[in-house]
Amino acid sequence: MPISSDRRTAPGALGRRPALETLGDALSRTFSGSRALSGSGTFGRASGRFLGRALSRMSGPVRPGRAEAFGVLAGVALDALLADPRRGHPVALFGRAAAALERRLYGDARPAGVRYVAACVGPVALLGLAAARTPDPRVRGALAAAATWAVLGGTTLGREGAAMAGLLESGDLAGARRRLPHLCGRDPSRLEESGLARATVESIAENTSDAVVAPLFWGAVAGIPGLLAYRAINTLDAMVGHRDARYERFGWAAARLDDVANYVPARITGLLTVLAAPPAGGSARRAAAVLRRDGHRHPSPNAGRCEAAFAGALDLTLGGVNVYGERVEHRPEMGDGAKPSVADIRRSVRLARVVNLAAAGLAAAALLARRTGPAKGRPASRAAGR
Repeated sequence: MPISSDRRTAPGALGRRPALETLGDALSRTFSGSRALSGSGTFGRASGRFLGRALSRMSGPVRPGRAEAFGVLAGVALDALLADPRRGHPVALFGRAAAALERRLYGDARPAGVRYVAACVGPVALLGLAAARTPDPRVRGALAAAATWAVLGGTTLGREGAAMAGLLESGDLAGARRRLPHLCGRDPSRLEESGLARATVESIAENTSDAVVAPLFWGAVAGIPGLLAYRAINTLDAMVGHRDARYERFGWAAARLDDVANYVPARITGLLTVLAAPPAGGSARRAAAVLRRDGHRHPSPNAGRCEAAFAGALDLTLGGVNVYGERVEHRPEMGDGAKPSVADIRRSVRLARVVNLAAAGLAAAALLARRTGPAKGRPASRAAGR
């Protein structure tokens, strides 16, 4: 909807408009001309342009109804342009604090794990709640942008996938084995090219939900507290949610809470993957069929939805034997195509990025819809009459 002339010249709008337009235009150009989306079709390029134009059009006075939506889109832009810093990332700082707290609270029992999760997630959620109650919508939007950038990992995920593809394409098997732990916890020492390719594609599929769709979902549902609390929960699961002698009981609470937090986002990821299949060169019908048939077969209540949808969209077969140190898992196969090859890694990265863009647009739209309506404390009839 075009911005009316009175909104363009509203007090304070002239000072903000050029900067926001520049950010929006830069994001639009970044995605429209991105090599990552070359071959992703009209949907991928249009999604990128939508995000860029949405930022540009939010350059008037930032009212409470759109502060969080602006923040989410700005955070997506920051993630696309900056990715994760090598040092000082907020999630890494949280991880170090959580590790220190684990040394104090550890006990080989579920109640100890519950106390640990509460002690880690509670303060983070309260910090998000304080940020969400900031009265100035412009400041709140800026805080939402910072929180969104901090919790997203889509750009880094794509770069790791591209790095694995590059190493395998050049025949550097040893380098690919050293790189795989950046994506997953499998033992890479026994994996050949095909196994490394499968591990990479499966990790991209699962982490598209964990690193992008899930945080955006919780941001849309609960704003800044949702963004921060989700990332804390997911980080704790990665740290202690393991089935081994040390964490079988202590990590139970973190693992189960992560399952709950990802239940809806994983299914949204599956549906978005079905819709994104044609732009990524796949079949929506095949993706939907494999998701429906195989999504529940994975031992994880959530990862299977993502992996099955990717398997169908890319016409691959995922699943099989995975080795995690001394533990071996035999996972059901999903899909009807060939086993992943090196070329399929870049295809999975393109598919993930289209899903990420769609999720960002949906999250911003949900925030706008959630905030639209009569002002708080004012009866609907009186608000309508004015």
